[in-house]
Amino acid sequence: MSEPTHGSAQGDEPGQDASVGHDPTEASDAAKPVTDGQPLEGPATEDSAGAAVARRRADRHAGRTHRHPWLRRVAFGVSALLVVVLVLGIAAYIKLNGNIDRVDITGALGQRPKQVATADAKTKLKAINIMVIGSDSRGSGSSIVGARSDTNLVVHLSADRKSAIVVSIPRDSMTMAPRDCKNLDDTVQNGVIRQWNANFQDGGEACTIRTFEGLTDIYIDHFVIIDFRGFQQMVDALGGVTVCTPVAINDRDAQLTLPAGRTKVNGKQALGYVRVRHGIGDGSDLGRIDRQQAFLSSVIQEATKSSLLLRPDKLFRFLDAATGAMTTDKGLDTGEMKDIAQSVARIGTDQIRFVKLPTRPYPADTNRVEWLPAADTIWKAIREDQPLPGTKPPAGTPKPTPSTTSAAPLTVAPSQISVRVTNDSGVGGLAKQAATELQTEGFKVTTYLTGTGTPTEGVVVRYGPGKEAAARTVAAVYPGAKLKADATLGSTIELSMGLNAPKAVEIPNREGTQPLPTPSVTATSTPSTAATIAARTANQDICS
Repeated sequence: MSEPTHGSAQGDEPGQDASVGHDPTEASDAAKPVTDGQPLEGPATEDSAGAAVARRRADRHAGRTHRHPWLRRVAFGVSALLVVVLVLGIAAYIKLNGNIDRVDITGALGQRPKQVATADAKTKLKAINIMVIGSDSRGSGSSIVGARSDTNLVVHLSADRKSAIVVSIPRDSMTMAPRDCKNLDDTVQNGVIRQWNANFQDGGEACTIRTFEGLTDIYIDHFVIIDFRGFQQMVDALGGVTVCTPVAINDRDAQLTLPAGRTKVNGKQALGYVRVRHGIGDGSDLGRIDRQQAFLSSVIQEATKSSLLLRPDKLFRFLDAATGAMTTDKGLDTGEMKDIAQSVARIGTDQIRFVKLPTRPYPADTNRVEWLPAADTIWKAIREDQPLPGTKPPAGTPKPTPSTTSAAPLTVAPSQISVRVTNDSGVGGLAKQAATELQTEGFKVTTYLTGTGTPTEGVVVRYGPGKEAAARTVAAVYPGAKLKADATLGSTIELSMGLNAPKAVEIPNREGTQPLPTPSVTATSTPSTAATIAARTANQDICS
């Protein structure tokens, strides 16, 4: 609405603003500068005062249109920056994603353990197991025949993403393995004893994973092969990593010279440090594992201390070096890596535990080692996604629930099931006792015998194609027994009795009428067969 004027209203048209007349004098006065509502020169007429009001009103309108032009410039600059960041982000993603070699080995893995299906109630995520292999050659299949694998790690990320377990497998371990990894009918159970790193040398990552899954019944979700030459670039991208050695090192083979104590090393020195065996400690692979675990702890501490995530340039150099040195499975692309990284970002360094597998000298060659039965304590914790025995779980972790065999109805009568029993506990008489228990409940026992491998933990029921329902009936006799498919088995079910096997119970569909015999043989872990689980946390002093 127009403001009223204090001058004459003659000549005004209805609805016309009286302050904006057609008098030339009024227009002239309105053009003059105004201070405190008055012209700086000329008569202060009523008409000129009205013109001044109009001018102020026009100035206010103009101010609303052109107020703070720097804000518009800043907004434009921010928009342009966001576009640049987006373009660079996409370019970086494409670059990093293109760095990684990916291979599909699904068809070379044969019969596998069941993948964990249960997700954490809060995170809605599942536990993840990743096999990490350090190699002197990048690639897969025929391209890595003859390549060495000096470092083997199994990384377990808990479903609640509050903790991680990193298990080092000694390269000199002597274990059961498939006789020929190219033949899917060959398994760990019907295989041969072989040195661990020969699996990778002869059959690549597929043979390594097949052997591990067959030994532990742990499903490997992803694998990562790290080329040692790319490892150097990763260390250099961090700006070096601090190591600690109790004695001076001068190893010509590793091309490494270091003083005693703490030293910040570059990539080339770091590679020599994690691979050196001579002139330090006992020269064994086990001593090298200790240094590798301390080094990984130092890497985590360095990345945290240097605020790697807050330095995009440094982070990109590190990721560029890391992805350029990687070979992975098809499912582990940079998007999946990002999701995993985000999900574990809140794991405290005190809840990242590096574990050395408990071993003893291999009797046939004391330069090699074999796994102690206590190793299954680690594998059991990973299978069941539970904290390692003797370690403090993260705050808020629920108490573990006991593992039980499936409660599904038993549909196969014991008299229709043939069972072969093996004693894999190392304690004499256990197989015969189990055979008697099964026969009492109506099962047909074809034979019982003593196993020849390293003692195992608990009870495992193996079955061939189409025999899962029969295997569940056998497993029900021993609460907590594990079921495991084995394509090489025919109609006979194989029952493996290991250390700490539970007592037999009467099953709902038993056919025998006699009561179960009182057990006279127990096979429990003793100090001579058990071992302390050696573990260090990522926040631990690297000199300890």
